[in-house]
Amino acid sequence: MKGNVIVGQSGGPTSVINSSLAGVFRTAKDRGAEKVYGMLHGIKGLLDGQYVELSEKLDSTMAIDLLKRTPSSFLGSCRYKLPEIKDDRETFDKIFKILNELDIKFFFYIGGNDSMDTIKKLSDYAIVTGSDIKFMGVPKTIDNDLAVTDHTPGYGSAAKFIASTMKEIIRDGLVYDYPTITVVEIMGRNAGWLTAAAALAKSDDCEGVDLIYLPEKAFDIDHFMKKVRELADKKRSAVIAVSEGIKVADGRYVFELADHVEFVDSFGHKQMSGTAKFLSNKIGAELGVKSRAIELSTLQRCAAHMTSRTDITEAYNVGGAAVKAAFEGETGKVVVIKRVSDDPYMSVTETADVHQIANVEKKVPLDWITSDDYVTQDLLHYIHPLIQAELSPIMVDGLPRHLRIND
Repeated sequence: MKGNVIVGQSGGPTSVINSSLAGVFRTAKDRGAEKVYGMLHGIKGLLDGQYVELSEKLDSTMAIDLLKRTPSSFLGSCRYKLPEIKDDRETFDKIFKILNELDIKFFFYIGGNDSMDTIKKLSDYAIVTGSDIKFMGVPKTIDNDLAVTDHTPGYGSAAKFIASTMKEIIRDGLVYDYPTITVVEIMGRNAGWLTAAAALAKSDDCEGVDLIYLPEKAFDIDHFMKKVRELADKKRSAVIAVSEGIKVADGRYVFELADHVEFVDSFGHKQMSGTAKFLSNKIGAELGVKSRAIELSTLQRCAAHMTSRTDITEAYNVGGAAVKAAFEGETGKVVVIKRVSDDPYMSVTETADVHQIANVEKKVPLDWITSDDYVTQDLLHYIHPLIQAELSPIMVDGLPRHLRIND
């Protein structure tokens, strides 16, 4: 193979995003790539001339194994939206100049649907200019909202952490002999896949969460307060899972009903925070019941001590599949996961046109959400295989060891 490889990471981190990076690096080297560069802080870092040669960082099998067990984005990340080609060709000319100077023939970007917007625009520009560089997207997001693919690497481990944490929160609440209401806020933006994972906590050793609210359905505050009152009257402890992105009927996010400081990124996404706190305060003030808000926040993204082996294996595989597809001539594509069997669980990788995926949100089907503020068994059946098995961290002095870019 002639030419070099470059890979970057973008958007929010996950527990297994570095396993995809390891899959790209290892497969590219095995297929003859002379140099594999890593963009520091994604496409924004590349525009600023920030990149490293990864062979210097991943020079042993131990380093690769440690990388796979290291959470968050080893190369750093960004939330940078490329302009439209018609509005700013200069930015694209600069990117392609850097790529040509490095003799890059294969470009891989690990991220979610916003990151796939970058692949879409770069591959479109390559066609316009006649460049032979191949551009491939590698899927990643705990939100599981990427279109076409059955699920996304990162989701299974986050779901495993959420379900495990909910079991512990439920146990904690049962120690008191007076009513308490705990409202737990879970990430996911406008899709409820992560919040739905809270239902996995229900098992023969756990009564499970009492109510689950997903953003796919309008949130009725009066109905919510009525349900909470009923719970407080009959239970000494109730736990409620709410998505950060739930909205009332007029389209406002619930967190916007309280005073908040609003941050909006370059893709137009509002920073979501405060839903659980708003609801918990309302419960305390209007119902006179002790209530607590718990916001899992970034804890659910990078809990590598709770990684699903299924998840980390698939993350590595999609990285390798992206390299294989690009080396065989594909471009403007995203690797997707196709589920071929549930029992036993089996999946394969395919590629899909990036234009079908970029900037598209996949929501939880409405028929997987029940009328009594919960989720169906079909949804749990979908999630359950993705949280299976574990990959133990490499422990040093009682704590997990991670690989850093400056090591």
